[in-house]
Amino acid sequence: MLDRLLNLYRLMTQQRPAIAGVLIVAVLAVAAWQAQEFRLDASSDSLVLENDEDLRYYRQIREQYGSDDFLVMTYQPQADLFSDAALDDLAALKQQLLEVPGIASATTLLDVPLINSPPMSLTEIQQGIRTLRDPGTNREMARTEFTTSELYKELIINAEGTVTAMLLNLSPDTAFRELSDQRQALQRKRAEDGLSETEQAEMAQVEEAYRAAKIRNQAELAKTIAGVRAVMAEFDERAELHLGGVPMIASDMIDFVASDIEIFGIGIGAFILLLLIVTFRQLRWVLIPAAICGAVSLTMTGFLGMMDWPVTVVSSNFISLALIITLSLIVHLIVRYRELQVADPNRPQGELIDETLRSKIAPSFYTAATTVVSFASLVVSDIRPVIDFGLMMVWGVVIAFVMTFLMWPTALAPFSSGSTPREESDITHRITQAFAGLIARRGNGVLAVYALLIIAGIIGISRITVENRFIDYFKSDTEIYQGMVLIDKELGGTTPLDVIIDAPQDFLDQEAEMDEFALPGFGDEVDPVASGESYWYNPYQLQQVEEIHAYLDSLPETGKVLSLATTTALLKDLTDGAQLNSFVLNLVYRFLPQDIREILVEPYLSEDGNQVRFAIRVIDSDPNLSRNALLQQVEAELIEKFDLQPEQLHLTGALVLYNNVLQSLVGSQVTTMVAVFIAILAMFLLLFRSLTVALIAVIPTGVAAGLILGLMGGIGIPLDIMTITIAAITIGIGVDNAIHYTHRFREELAKTGDPTASMRAAHGSVGRAMYYTSVIVTLGFSILALSNFIPSIYFGLFTGLAMLIALIANLTLLPLLLMRLAPR
Repeated sequence: MLDRLLNLYRLMTQQRPAIAGVLIVAVLAVAAWQAQEFRLDASSDSLVLENDEDLRYYRQIREQYGSDDFLVMTYQPQADLFSDAALDDLAALKQQLLEVPGIASATTLLDVPLINSPPMSLTEIQQGIRTLRDPGTNREMARTEFTTSELYKELIINAEGTVTAMLLNLSPDTAFRELSDQRQALQRKRAEDGLSETEQAEMAQVEEAYRAAKIRNQAELAKTIAGVRAVMAEFDERAELHLGGVPMIASDMIDFVASDIEIFGIGIGAFILLLLIVTFRQLRWVLIPAAICGAVSLTMTGFLGMMDWPVTVVSSNFISLALIITLSLIVHLIVRYRELQVADPNRPQGELIDETLRSKIAPSFYTAATTVVSFASLVVSDIRPVIDFGLMMVWGVVIAFVMTFLMWPTALAPFSSGSTPREESDITHRITQAFAGLIARRGNGVLAVYALLIIAGIIGISRITVENRFIDYFKSDTEIYQGMVLIDKELGGTTPLDVIIDAPQDFLDQEAEMDEFALPGFGDEVDPVASGESYWYNPYQLQQVEEIHAYLDSLPETGKVLSLATTTALLKDLTDGAQLNSFVLNLVYRFLPQDIREILVEPYLSEDGNQVRFAIRVIDSDPNLSRNALLQQVEAELIEKFDLQPEQLHLTGALVLYNNVLQSLVGSQVTTMVAVFIAILAMFLLLFRSLTVALIAVIPTGVAAGLILGLMGGIGIPLDIMTITIAAITIGIGVDNAIHYTHRFREELAKTGDPTASMRAAHGSVGRAMYYTSVIVTLGFSILALSNFIPSIYFGLFTGLAMLIALIANLTLLPLLLMRLAPR
């Protein structure tokens, strides 16, 4: 059966290359058509943990107290903020923003109620609220109220009264939200109880509809943000404006991903062409590899489009990796072909191709298989984009292998072998032989150096951290960075953290018992908050709320804190400082206008009054911020200082979800490393049929991966959602060279029986291909330094350096271990 397949392969690619050519063209045509469906995704749910319980709770709280689907615009006029010119300009800005499709409403300091400019009584508030531009408003008193109010200061205006924030609410996409809710409910049921066949079919339909709605939603959001920025551009001569908010960051991240894909694809493509020209100096060895790389990129893009598999920030380098893996396969074929050509210049073209494929098909297959295993190991991570990246690259490696071994012989078959290359004076030959000489003369010294490096790497790894600031993901000239810094410094922080405290369980049980024995219809219309029957809305518990609020506000990492304590501070103003006893509280609650209640009460108190919410914004730009330590401190001290039961307290918000991702990185890194080593060791056992050789072959690349992680720990570069993949990629690509080298070393050893001669021969042949591919990989990854996304820059630089270290280890440590330990 295998012989028949090989004969068919030879027939298609060499004897009848037109057959393979037609097949290739057909595949590329389908891929080009499907590439239209290729899309990007940088939404918040693409950057969270898979099956995170905190995510479910977060969504539940968002449904209850309001979503994060809004934009924040900061406005800092050149004139005084409270001057007629600035307020007229702000009003005009608001009016134009409301005309942007997708903006449902805009809230500015012109719209919010004022109760102390001059002071108003509760009766006056019932008759109508006063705003900044109303005739009866004292503007200087308003300035004081804005900059001192517990509600408005550092929320809608900074302490100096020079910068204000505008809240832009996005038009709700009801259909998308309903699909999202339906999807979440089915996902929850699948995780808890499993789905029936009917529900599985429903889940498939919902997923398909959700993806389509999400694409539409992202496109509309991008148009809305573009429209907002167009309006901002008209006002930038009179004021400094910045745009922020989760939707804006998600939209801009898509632009970053698209830019990175374009830059990396073009940059690495140009590098490949240049290095092929410099290295091989023959037109065929430039055009054929370039054509194969282009075909792999197009096929991969079309495949992702056909599978409706969106690319995220983590997987934005899939083109780079696909090109690099493809080129590695091609270079090994070219080097072997030229080696055979030098050995026998008169050898026919068909024999050269046959012998090249015969000697390279097995090691190339195993290099592709081990690379697949390395990327597949990423599925053990809990981080959705990392899992998707691993699976994408599994298919990318398969596509690279198939297209390379289909196109390479097909492209060569119609032509003659060409002129014989002159390789003996090649600088690569001198470099690889210099390594061979070093091993032969200073083997013990080389081993001692590696021993020291391994110790240093272990020390560095012990210092590696995962704590990094989201703001540091962006360059200082980006709008995301500038907006976050301004909001952090002037407007109370950027990263949301909610503290949710429920009533004690015994109170809830007692309430449930009373409801059970209540007479039918009796008390059905009673509002538990207004009637004083709720747990939190009473003088005693509100005193505790104020104490908790003061504690949260005292933490150096927190900025603006809002809660019912903010409300009670304003109520005291309304009642001339009167004591807020139960009668006053209930009276105020009953007579507060609904629009005021929506601002002062509903965001911080549940409908039944048995749950309170503290809305905190954490200062992300604080260099001393440690999210995990902050969350642990808040949870422990709230329970200890305020006598809360652990089940009463919940921390949620973007800070918690992001911290969960960060804290999972170390565990994911360890898990993926163990998984990839076990899988690759098994592959090597299958390939080399020797446990000793398998262990030897995996050690050098493992050392390279360990050293790069140790370097990151030593210089203080934390792990993030992109750098966590460096070790797996290093091993996946680095072991390719180990396989080719070990395979060739054992072939030479079988011929000569001399380990040193076999080492020199392997360095002079496969060592050259290793050098070419590693240099191209290193320089190719350096292109990522042009990204606007800092993790991409770190990923490119450290992965390139890891490839260089892996090359050196495979040209020094690997042959030393093979010479001294491998069975003869």
